[in-house]
Amino acid sequence: MSMALSFPEFYPAIVSIPQFSIGGLTLGPINILWYAMAYVLGLVLGWRYAVALVKRPRLFGGTSPTSSEVIDDYLFWATLGVILGGRLGYMFFYQIPYQFDDFAADPMMILRVWDGGMAFHGGLIGVGLATWHVCRTHKIPLLRMTDIAAAATPIGLLLGRCANFINAELYGRPTDSAFGMIFPQGYGSGGPPQAFDWDTKEWQYICDPDLIPAAARTVENCSVRLTDGSIISELPRHPSQLYEAGLEGLLLFIVIAIAIWAFGALKRPGLVTGIFLLGYAMGRSIAERFRLPDAFVDGLPDWMTMGTLLSVPMIALGVFLVWRALKSAPPSPTSTAAAE
Repeated sequence: MSMALSFPEFYPAIVSIPQFSIGGLTLGPINILWYAMAYVLGLVLGWRYAVALVKRPRLFGGTSPTSSEVIDDYLFWATLGVILGGRLGYMFFYQIPYQFDDFAADPMMILRVWDGGMAFHGGLIGVGLATWHVCRTHKIPLLRMTDIAAAATPIGLLLGRCANFINAELYGRPTDSAFGMIFPQGYGSGGPPQAFDWDTKEWQYICDPDLIPAAARTVENCSVRLTDGSIISELPRHPSQLYEAGLEGLLLFIVIAIAIWAFGALKRPGLVTGIFLLGYAMGRSIAERFRLPDAFVDGLPDWMTMGTLLSVPMIALGVFLVWRALKSAPPSPTSTAAAE
């Protein structure tokens, strides 16, 4: 086996405020995590990029479909869609079908977003509903708005996957390649991210095997090799979070930006949305070949993961939207202004 890379052991909180008291009320400790900041920064940067797009009417064929003020309003609804959709998507795609007993014993877990558990595909549905609401309220053609959102979304995906890497979560399958990295153990004390012990302020690489769920006690699904319950060595793994950051975030943003700024893709309603759906689904499917599947998800063929399965409808819709956009002539500035 080749020499494995070492996990850089970032401190998972940007800011840590120790326990304090105000008027006899004890608060804290409060940790502002990189993962939370990735959401905030992704939404803010995406919002500013969307505003920059709508301020350039030429990109849309002469008339912008909306104003920067509407984009400001859209930010609130998109944020709501990301959080509610992402959490509900995780619960209904992953938690309830495969770990229903845990949910039945503690249904309030659905509200504890801070404990982790967000699903991109759920967030996509949530943002889709938020977009429909804003378009209906402001009388904006739906595909025009989804194109703007699709152009900005890869920014958030890039930052989110980088935060997954910082948290040492959603890591990859074992590998003996030069890219293999020893990740901290994913089961331990202290709350999210699970591999970090907030009491000792240290990353955990070795822990009591009894803390590892029975379904995960295999070489494939553990950060360590286990023989008769004993830890014998650590396993290098693909840093699949970085693969996803590159494919679903950086590369997809570049492809869409070139399509918009060099080829006028925003002049054809639905084209950017279709490119995004196709690009994300293909990038996710490629990355899933290196990402460790969720140990509790069963009933799927070895070549299929839940992430790939949920991406299939995106491919179908993306192909249709690209075909529809390219089949239709781009609207002239006059017709665009009349329609909007």
